[in-house]
Amino acid sequence: MTNRIVSISGAPYDGYEFPAMLDSLASCGAKHVEPAFIVGYTGAFDESAFTPAQARQYVAWLAGAGVKCRAFSSHIDLGREDAVEVFKGRMDFAAALGARVINTNAAARAWSGRFFRNIEPLVRHAEQLGMVIGLENPGDGSDNLINTAADGIALLDRLGHPNLRLNYDAANTVSHRPAGKPGGVIPADDALLAMPYCGHVHIKDARVTPDGYFFTPLGAGDIGCDRIVRAVAKTDLALSVELPLRLHRGPDARPVRRPEPVPRAEIESVVRAALAFVERHLRDAAE
Repeated sequence: MTNRIVSISGAPYDGYEFPAMLDSLASCGAKHVEPAFIVGYTGAFDESAFTPAQARQYVAWLAGAGVKCRAFSSHIDLGREDAVEVFKGRMDFAAALGARVINTNAAARAWSGRFFRNIEPLVRHAEQLGMVIGLENPGDGSDNLINTAADGIALLDRLGHPNLRLNYDAANTVSHRPAGKPGGVIPADDALLAMPYCGHVHIKDARVTPDGYFFTPLGAGDIGCDRIVRAVAKTDLALSVELPLRLHRGPDARPVRRPEPVPRAEIESVVRAALAFVERHLRDAAE
């Protein structure tokens, strides 16, 4: 068994209350959770979700379930006018839960000027909290500061701060910059290119079809998750398994969310299989 931190994202539990999610994860043998507050991926929320009182409640829930939080997803566009105030509040909340990585998008390229103004105070705040900001490549096909690994590497080289890293997600790349199309890349190859610049890694799988991009159990899609996990095994990176089972992306790469939550038994089956998949490939790569 590996001692590497492997978290399960809250994404598959969209529609469930946090204590119920923790109870389910604990029953699956998961030791770490990555709470997910992602517009379009999860239910509606606002900044009242990130108060100190809410943080204390989450800490109590985590302790009661025996589940820890090392990574936290709370994606916004850091080029927003209010990004500094909003994201600092979310960073404080994540740090209170024990997270050492907070994952978010960078910015639409059209907002790059504000991004470069905003990132300096955010990185300084991350340093004070002892956190890393993980910039994640998006999946919606828009023009972002990080469309591929090469963009992310160039951005980090320009900014040059140890508290700013990549959180690479190859199952976003498959819809964002599809192989064979202009600017497209092979997702697993791009993930391996990004690896030395990562502070965290998301693992999820997706099947590519004419009707869109459908998220699958690990190993059942077209991403090459085995290659990515084996590459992670050669590093000291933690990773999270992100299984957004309630949604898929249409042919235009936009997320489509099912009206009803995924049944708990279905989620737990996929979570258990994912933990076994990751453990197997980490172990095999280390032998």
